Amino acid sequence: MAPRCWRWWHWSVWPRTRPPPARSTPSSHQQFSTQEQTPQICVVGSGPAGFYTAQHLLKHHARAHVDIYEKQLVPFGLVRFGVAPDHPEVKNVINTFTQTARSDRCAFYGSVVVGRDVTVPELREAYHAVVLSYGAESHQALEIPGEELPGVFSARAFVGWYNGLPENRELAPDLSCDTAVILGQGNVALDVARILLTPPEHLEKTDITEAALGVLRRSQVKTVWIVGRRGPLQVAFTIKELREMIQLPGTRPILDPADFSGLQDRIKEAPRPRKRLMELLLRTATEKPGTQEAARQVLASRAWGLRFFRSPQQVLPSPDGQQVAGIRLAITRLEGVGEATRAVPTGDTEDLPCGLVLSSVGYKSRPIDPSVPFDPKLGIIPNVEGRVVDVPGLYCSGWVKRGPTGVIATTMTDSFHTSQTLLQDLKAGLLPSGPRPGYSAVEALLRSRGVRPVSFSDWEKLDAEEVSRGQGAGKPREKLLDPQEMLRLLGR
Repeated sequence: MAPRCWRWWHWSVWPRTRPPPARSTPSSHQQFSTQEQTPQICVVGSGPAGFYTAQHLLKHHARAHVDIYEKQLVPFGLVRFGVAPDHPEVKNVINTFTQTARSDRCAFYGSVVVGRDVTVPELREAYHAVVLSYGAESHQALEIPGEELPGVFSARAFVGWYNGLPENRELAPDLSCDTAVILGQGNVALDVARILLTPPEHLEKTDITEAALGVLRRSQVKTVWIVGRRGPLQVAFTIKELREMIQLPGTRPILDPADFSGLQDRIKEAPRPRKRLMELLLRTATEKPGTQEAARQVLASRAWGLRFFRSPQQVLPSPDGQQVAGIRLAITRLEGVGEATRAVPTGDTEDLPCGLVLSSVGYKSRPIDPSVPFDPKLGIIPNVEGRVVDVPGLYCSGWVKRGPTGVIATTMTDSFHTSQTLLQDLKAGLLPSGPRPGYSAVEALLRSRGVRPVSFSDWEKLDAEEVSRGQGAGKPREKLLDPQEMLRLLGR
C-alpha cells in the first residue's frame, strides 16, 4: 500500500460550504413499517466516519437507536487529535457531531476497547447491525536501518503529541537540532513542517497543548526538508496547505528550478485543482519574487524546501550511535505514466544531515478482532459497498473501509453510503428479526469485566473544564492529557 499512502486524506481540506445532502435516490428516505422493532445499531469509533454513519442512520430511520463505542475517553477522533491547531475552522464539524450525540436515540460509550473489553461477536449478538468505523490508528513503517534511533518519529505520533493524544503525551521530541527532515509530501507532512516553523507566538491562541508549545518555543530548528520519492507532479498535498507554507511568517521556500523544467507544458492537460497547484509551485520555484516578497524572504530566519526524487534508504547515527545525525537518500527516477508512475532507484545516493526525522508515509488500520476479516496488504476490512465480506450484519465505513485516503467530505459521503446499504438490508429483511437487547446486554458484560464507560454528558464536563482552563491564556481550550486526571475530574 506504500504508494497510496503518500496521498493524504487531511482534515484541513474541509469544504467551506455546507456538505452536500445525501444523494436523493429512491432509497435515500427508507419507508419502514411502524410495526417493526426498534433497530439497535452499534457503531465502533467516534471520528468522522462513526459520527457521519450514526447521523445518517438516525436521519433516515425514525426508530433506529445508535450506540457509539470509542476506545478513548473522549469523542471526535482525528478531528480532535489530527486537525492542526491553527486550523480551528475545520473543527467546527464537532458542533454537528455534538447534536447527533445529544439525540435521545443516540448514546456514546467512551473508554471501551472493542476487541478487548467486548468482542465483535458479542456486539453482533446484542445488536441488529454493527458498523466498524475505527479508522487507521497505526502508521506505515519505513522499514529501513536506523529507524529505531532516538530522533526518529512517525508524523502521526508527532501530530498526536502537539494535539494532546494521551498515548503520545510523553513523546518529548528533541528540537535542539538545526535541520529536520520529513519523509512524505502529503498534507500531514506540510502540517508538521508548518507547526515546526511557525513563530510560537502565532500558536499561543490555538488549542495546541501547553507542553508542546513550551518545546516549540525552545526549538532550534531552522530548516525543514520535505522529501518525496517522486516528482512535483505527484505531490499529495493540496493548494491551501502549500499556500500556507509559502506565506508562513519568518520563513522562505527553497525550491530547485531544475526539478520543474519541462513541466509547464505537461500541466496544461491536468485537472483544474492539480493544474492550479502545479502553477503555484512553478511560480514559487522559477519566478523572481516581487520587491515586498523579496524583502520578506531576506529577513526570514527559517526555511523549508521540497526535495524530489529521493527515497529513504538508511537513517544515519551520530558517532556514539545514540542519536540521528542524517539520512541517506536513494536518488530515484520515474518510470511509467499517469497513476502508474513509480520511483525506481538510479543507484546514486545522497546524505542529508539532520537531527530529526519525521516519517509521514501513511496511516494504517489494524485488525480489531479475530472474528473480523482483514486484508493486511491493503490495510482494510474486505467489504462490498460497506458490507463486510462473509459476515452478515457487519458493516464498515471510513478509512478502515477504503484505506487512509480522501478528504473529510469523502468520508462523509462514504459513511452515508454504508448507512444507506445497512438500511436497505434492514428493509429487505436481511438483518436479524425480533428485538435485540442493545446496550443493556453489553453493559452487563462490561460491568462483569470491571469496565466503566464514559458517557457523552461526562465528556461535556471534561469539555467545560478544558474550555475553562484555556480561558486564562486566551485559548479556546487547554486539552486534558492524562486519562487518570480525566477520571478524577469525573469523580471516579
